[in-house]
Amino acid sequence: MSDTPPPRVYVVDDDGDLGAAVARLLTRHGHAARSFLDPLALLADYPHAPAHCIVTDIMMGDLDGFGFADRVRTIDPAVAIVFMTAWPTTANAVDSVRRYGGLDYLEKPLDEDRLIAAISEGVAWSVRTRAIRARTATLTPRERQVFDLLVLGHSNKAVADLLQCKEKTVEAHRAAIVAKTGTNGLAQLIALARH
Repeated sequence: MSDTPPPRVYVVDDDGDLGAAVARLLTRHGHAARSFLDPLALLADYPHAPAHCIVTDIMMGDLDGFGFADRVRTIDPAVAIVFMTAWPTTANAVDSVRRYGGLDYLEKPLDEDRLIAAISEGVAWSVRTRAIRARTATLTPRERQVFDLLVLGHSNKAVADLLQCKEKTVEAHRAAIVAKTGTNGLAQLIALARH
């Protein structure tokens, strides 16, 4: 038996019955799910109990799903977001993914299998993203600059030219980055950045 708590998933919908039904479904599938009628209530609670994934309606009262996504991402960039709507449009579908970083755009009534698959993908993405952020969190601002340039494929010399420093300085930063991230060279750094 695992000591790992179940993934936390929040459902935000101004239709209380639907939100509660989705939360119950997710609970049956092994998630710690909770529904919220008001996105502002979730934003108030969120810093104390961040989630792996949030399923949010797009059309709500004062704060719509896209505005909510923008606000929650400032608190937690590693939370996965799945949008749902009873009024689907192509423009919203595109915006939900490209502009607001959603993993999926689901039409109501929800396809349960697609919802479960989206939540599973979201939880996995969130876990990976949090692990990467933890591994790179101890980098100094200058090490982060070097890391970002190295994983783009720049050589030590090119990084030194771009940052207007000596190549030996870049080599020292690169060694510190490898040590802090627990990687074994540039290929693993690039793989870390891509996840």
